[in-house]
Amino acid sequence: MCIRDRVSTQSTWGFMKYIFLCGGTISGLGKGITISSIGVILKSCGWKITNIKIDPYINVDAGTMSPFEHGEVFVLNDGGEADLDLGNYERFLGEELTSNHNITTGKIYQQVINNEREGKYLGKTVQVVPHITTAIIEWIQKTATIPVQKDSSDPAEICLVEVGGTVGDLESGCYFEAIRQLILNVGRENCCLGFVSYIPTLKGGEQKTKPTQHGVKELRVTGLSPDFIVCRCEKPITKEARSKVALFTNVLPECVFDAPDLEHTFEVPIYLASQGIAEKISKRLELSIKNPDLKRWEKMTGHALNIERSFKSSPLKIAFVGKYTGCLLYTSRAHETRED
Repeated sequence: MCIRDRVSTQSTWGFMKYIFLCGGTISGLGKGITISSIGVILKSCGWKITNIKIDPYINVDAGTMSPFEHGEVFVLNDGGEADLDLGNYERFLGEELTSNHNITTGKIYQQVINNEREGKYLGKTVQVVPHITTAIIEWIQKTATIPVQKDSSDPAEICLVEVGGTVGDLESGCYFEAIRQLILNVGRENCCLGFVSYIPTLKGGEQKTKPTQHGVKELRVTGLSPDFIVCRCEKPITKEARSKVALFTNVLPECVFDAPDLEHTFEVPIYLASQGIAEKISKRLELSIKNPDLKRWEKMTGHALNIERSFKSSPLKIAFVGKYTGCLLYTSRAHETRED
């Protein structure tokens, strides 16, 4: 199959810029918070941002999924029932996303099968490549142009795409192949690939990088290599561990960032910005270098921390009345209550 001509959604400078974020080793590392934080940083640099979440499960949406199994269902303004990460995107970036911003395998296959039934493939054998991968690429590019900012009708300039699950999962293979093809289509200079991985710490305090090494190795099997790595860890990553991650993953040491456990998730953009992540991503995407202005975010974070600390010293109990009980089932409501 030949590579298509470079045709991409248009933005201020011609091509839309894409940042893809995936993860390895284990799920639940905080890819949603990480990519939301990157969005906050880039938005503070003056760029217009949009977000897309890819969920490889075969469900069409999260509406019929048990919250005990998948967590909270976030309801969008258009009535769409989506993954809770879309709630993170909206809270962090002040966006109004649509159902199209949550891509699932169910939606993609449903679209392709409907097209096949309508004869749109002109009798050809419908396959994962090129039909499923093309549907994914077109969905991403079309959705990237939908205006999402509450105070502007202008389309975004940078599209952040989070791939759910972990690299190596059988159900996510078609998405990594679609990303590989999309990068070829729009040009390597218009795409940046990030990888979130876990750095476990042994009882003696040693940080182990082998899970990250194997995660990146698995990513390379798909034909992709990360431009930057975000290491999730309990404490800030040591110089030795950072050097080892860089050496064995072929990523520059200055592009290996750490994201240790923090008191509040609002601290993550500030922590990542302090490591120069905006500059490294801007260079990779051939954007003009701008310093992030996080003064308003820092003020809001300070306010949130004060509230958190006051609750610890003088707890305030607020009851939620809902259909289900358990952790993560009403995460958005809990966040909104703390922020108010």
